[in-house]
Amino acid sequence: MTGPSGALHRAIRRSAADVPAAPERCDLCAADLPERHRHVLDEQRGELLCTCRACTLLFEKDAAGRGHYRLVPEERVRLSELPPQDLGVPVGLAFFVPQPDGTVVAHYPSPVGATQWEVEAEAWQAMRRSCPPLAKLSPGVQALLVNTARGRHEHWIVPIDDCYRLVAVIRREWQGLSGGSHVWPAIDDFFAELDRQHTREKGNGHG
Repeated sequence: MTGPSGALHRAIRRSAADVPAAPERCDLCAADLPERHRHVLDEQRGELLCTCRACTLLFEKDAAGRGHYRLVPEERVRLSELPPQDLGVPVGLAFFVPQPDGTVVAHYPSPVGATQWEVEAEAWQAMRRSCPPLAKLSPGVQALLVNTARGRHEHWIVPIDDCYRLVAVIRREWQGLSGGSHVWPAIDDFFAELDRQHTREKGNGHG
């Protein structure tokens, strides 16, 4: 199962603590990184690694990773509202990550990280039949992101690093037992930015 690690994990912790960020370095070659950079999945360890532009270019073709590293895609796809099949999710904000072995793990972002559980296979297959784009999710590096909390209707296919950025937002903004007055506006801002990124990608011919 994939998860935040290395420089990505450090970035999440710093964001949650709202402290000044130390310079980031590429997890593969130690080169300096810009604030916005790409990630690869270490398939042998199930970890996400931050990469500089030079290392990113090495993995733009799947064969370059030789079954070890896989580049996290940038494409974001907004889906029509999904039918209400029961995926066993007790909350309205969650992301679903297919695994290489065919299982699907659901994650609920929370102030302490991401709570997770395995989705029932039959429920996921029913969802895939009703939403064909889900069948094309790349295991470990793409996710279905759903936000139906507080009357929202957000359904997205996103890179997995977007999901961990959402985890960081929630950890940073959550206050008290109920979340406080800042966390939901911050979540709304996250999805608004997701929509802006999607619009820019469409304008550049990526979707």
